Amino acid sequence: MGTIKENYQIKSVVEAMPITNDLCETMFTSYPDLVDIKQLKEMLGIGITLAYRLVKNNTIQALKVGREYKIPKRNVIAYLTNQNEI
Repeated sequence: MGTIKENYQIKSVVEAMPITNDLCETMFTSYPDLVDIKQLKEMLGIGITLAYRLVKNNTIQALKVGREYKIPKRNVIAYLTNQNEI
């Protein structure tokens, strides 16, 4: 299951934004609820370097699982709607 610290980080990332369910249901419907860097790049139409920079600088909150980043789709929508402040 993970340590308490890991569980807290997962909870804080997933519950991060007060995004309405309407936005989540209408935006990026072809993507899963949890995307990776490659999918983030496609969603935003940016390069891979910028996608990594947005995640590493915590501009878009993500979760690092092993060697990969997992980004809740809610956090991508929050970034696009300028609601990325917690």
